[in-house]
Amino acid sequence: MVQVEDYQVRYQVLGEGEPLILVHGLSGSMRWWNRNVQALAQDHRVYLIDLPGFGTMSRVRNRFAIVHVARWLLAWMEAVEIQRAHFIGHSMGGYICIWIAAHRSEVVERLILISPAVLSKIHTVWGYTRPLLTAVRYIKRGFFTILAFDALRTGPFTLLRAAHDLLSVDAQEDIINIQAPTLLIWGEHDTLVPPSIGKILCTKITDSYLVVLKDASHVSMYDQPEQFNRLAEAFLKGQPLDEASSC
Repeated sequence: MVQVEDYQVRYQVLGEGEPLILVHGLSGSMRWWNRNVQALAQDHRVYLIDLPGFGTMSRVRNRFAIVHVARWLLAWMEAVEIQRAHFIGHSMGGYICIWIAAHRSEVVERLILISPAVLSKIHTVWGYTRPLLTAVRYIKRGFFTILAFDALRTGPFTLLRAAHDLLSVDAQEDIINIQAPTLLIWGEHDTLVPPSIGKILCTKITDSYLVVLKDASHVSMYDQPEQFNRLAEAFLKGQPLDEASSC
C-alpha cells in the first residue's frame, strides 16, 4: 500500500524483471488480468493497480477526469519508485497509456494497447446502446461475473462520467506523438472499439504492429489468454511476431 494524493492505494506485484504496468479499462479492475498475470510475471515484475473510481478504488468519488487519472498514475509510479516501465492498457486504460506515452515518453519502454478507446465515431454514451447489446453476445461465461461485480461496485454515476469524459477526448495529437514501440491487439468480434480503428492507429503510430485475435471480443486478453500472453511476452522481449502486420 502507498499514499497517492489523499488516498491509500492498494496494488499487487508479481514476478521479477523489468517493470510492467497493467492498466484496466472502463468498469474494470485488476481482476480483468486474471488470465494473463501469471504468464507475464514469468519474465517481468508485473504491477496490478485499480484506477481511481474503480475496483478497490471505487470509494474515490471525485469527479472523473481521464487526464487527471493519467497524471495520478504517474504520481503512483513515483510513489513506488518506478522510473521506466512497459505498459499494457485495455480500452480506457489504452487511452491513458497513449497519453502517458505522448506526454512522458521517458517513462515508457514498450507499449501494448488492447482495443484502446480512441477515434470513435460515436460521441454520446447513448450512442453505444446498440454496440453494448451486441457485445453481450460475445462475453465469455466466466468473465460475466467479473464484469457484473466490478460494474456494481463502481456504480452508474462514475461509469457515466468516465464514459462521457472518454468520448470527449481528442486523441489525434497524442497518437502521432507516441515514440515507443507499440503492439496493437484487437478481438475480431469487438463491437465497442472495432478492429478498423486498429488499422488506422497502425498507420498513425510510427513503430507499431497490429494483431487481430480470432474468436475474441473487446476483452481479447481474457477471451484468448494463451495467444495474447505469447504475443505480449514476445513483443516485450523484442522478438519478431509472425502474426503481426506492420504499417
